[in-house]
Amino acid sequence: MTIRRSATKADLKERKHDMSDLFRAPEVLSPAGNLEKLKTAVAYGADAVYMSGKSFGLRTFSDNFTHDEMKEGVEYAHSHGVKCYCTVNVMAHEDDIEKLDDEILFLSSIGMDALIISDAGIFRKVRKLAPDMEIHISTQASVTNSEGCMFWYELGAKRVVLARELTLEEIIKIRKAIPADLELECFVHGAMCVSYSGRCLLSNYFTGRSANSGSCAQPCRWGYYVVEEKRLEAPLPIQEDERGTYIFNSKDICMIGHVPELIQAGITSFKIEGRIKGAFYAASVTKAYREAVDLYMKDPSAYQEDSKWQEMLDRTVHREFATGFFYDRPGENAQIFPDKTYHRPAFVVGVVTGYDEEKGCAIVSQRNKIFRGDTLHVLMP
Repeated sequence: MTIRRSATKADLKERKHDMSDLFRAPEVLSPAGNLEKLKTAVAYGADAVYMSGKSFGLRTFSDNFTHDEMKEGVEYAHSHGVKCYCTVNVMAHEDDIEKLDDEILFLSSIGMDALIISDAGIFRKVRKLAPDMEIHISTQASVTNSEGCMFWYELGAKRVVLARELTLEEIIKIRKAIPADLELECFVHGAMCVSYSGRCLLSNYFTGRSANSGSCAQPCRWGYYVVEEKRLEAPLPIQEDERGTYIFNSKDICMIGHVPELIQAGITSFKIEGRIKGAFYAASVTKAYREAVDLYMKDPSAYQEDSKWQEMLDRTVHREFATGFFYDRPGENAQIFPDKTYHRPAFVVGVVTGYDEEKGCAIVSQRNKIFRGDTLHVLMP
């Protein structure tokens, strides 16, 4: 097991870097809830995908990968120059630790590019069993400052997925305070959590399904009333609302309008949340951020946001969009009230699977009903 020594003042002086050195193209990191979504993300421009096996990955409601599927997925992604990261970010109990050895050795054997980890015990196991494996510290570890980043860096981590609760100004300060070779990953699109980066006990309390083991029932999306202990018969809605107020119900992050600022902050990887969402979501969101990043890197001074990117994102299943914590504490403006829940403006009616040269037409696998007069959008890779 290799542990980096603590940095001296001389080391830190040598590590100082101009932020302009970090203005390189960020990685577009897309969710892969199953093999179809992985291939879709690759086709629509992902630099890397993140996935999970059937255990240890905090998303029990996505299809996830069998070992055979994971091996196929890694081979497919690598053949297209795309990296694969596997989430092993449960808060491990003793039974989990006892089952980990075979999983770690398997992931190493198939060429997984990195493991995403939050638990110190799992971190230690990976360093012992697969010392050459790249480790990314999960957002579940709630890293919110440069000292936390340095703690994991000195233990051997290559990347830290920062907590969603940081502002852009804080991220810039962290980037300046840490070594240039320590990568920073941030969620730029998708769901937020009401707890510090997923460390929530509500789901386990109400339903017995632990958010820290991947089975969150999302009770933060429910309606609530306040009840005084001696007046149980008189529940009080927090707002003037007969259905109760969704006090925890957060909007989704959407940073497509702020790509230049994110790149200039020195963020290494733009992470898209959504392993349990469909292939259409993976395609649309990946394509939007891919095009935005490429256009900015081509000529930063001439960059202009394309309205079609927001239109693509608006057609996906989502909650109302906001910028999360990036520009301030969200407050009530980042919460959704009963008349504003999921938006479902479009659905997939078919997937093009080939081309019939003799007939001169596309071969389409139908996924939903189509009616005369419907408006169809074609989403090209």
